[in-house]
Amino acid sequence: MNLVRRKLLGLATASALALMSGIAAAAGEKITVITPYLAQPGTQFYVEAFQEKAKANGWDVNVVDTKGDVAAVISRLEDAANQKPAAIVINVDPSQVTAGLEAAKTAGVPVFGMDAGASPLLVTNVTSNGYSMAADTASYVVNRINGKGKVVMFIFEAFPPVQQRGIIADAIFKNYPDIKVLDRVTPDVKDGGIADSRAKMEAILAANPDKGAISAVWAAWDQPALGALQAIEAAGRSGEGIVITGIDANPEARAAIGKGTNFEATMAQNFRGIGSAVADAVKRKMGGEEMKQGVIYVPTRLITIANASE
Repeated sequence: MNLVRRKLLGLATASALALMSGIAAAAGEKITVITPYLAQPGTQFYVEAFQEKAKANGWDVNVVDTKGDVAAVISRLEDAANQKPAAIVINVDPSQVTAGLEAAKTAGVPVFGMDAGASPLLVTNVTSNGYSMAADTASYVVNRINGKGKVVMFIFEAFPPVQQRGIIADAIFKNYPDIKVLDRVTPDVKDGGIADSRAKMEAILAANPDKGAISAVWAAWDQPALGALQAIEAAGRSGEGIVITGIDANPEARAAIGKGTNFEATMAQNFRGIGSAVADAVKRKMGGEEMKQGVIYVPTRLITIANASE
């Protein structure tokens, strides 16, 4: 074997050993997932898909649910940082847990967002494009009520991906002088949001008893939309033509839309795609790749009665 061939073989062998070493290092790695929103169906789908990819990669995943307590995420981040996992994944507003993220940075543990918000303390944030989803559903409302009427909005400003949706919907409604936002409601989400949204919608219906007093309900995610639907049906006001839209396309929302109820449209986020994409991002980082995208968007689509069963 000549010298050139020996050198080439040596380089190939070194590369193969390095690759095998990287794969071996990735297998068995510990990953911590932290969220206060595991009661939400979307978050459950994210986490399940991430866990499936993690299992295929041989990772050991610890899921921490703070059950609606955002402040508790900080201490959980600090705990995780002390344990030095290969990576931490969060599903919470990063601006509200800065101290915990700083602890992870100090410990040298990379943190990834799973439908969180953008932050320089995150390697990247994988999410849906909240701006386009809100624009699609708000535009649907505008078209269905012919640019005129009173709209109830269900919002949640404590979580950036959802806060953005409310901002865009507000901007679209303001383009129509004959549309008035009757109320902006922030429901309690500790139980998922349906029950409190129903109670708050019942109060709004009672305060606006006349037919036509409410033209539409725009909800920044499906749980409030479902709660509003329950309230409207319980009040016997389904026949007033109140249009309801949500975002997420969870199974209950799809079923309601498919039955032809007042709940007419939602946006299908690819929750499993988000969870899977986060796992891919973690794996790429483990492999030494420099992550250049601060935000990675996963595509969405509008769901109506025409495609609710798909």
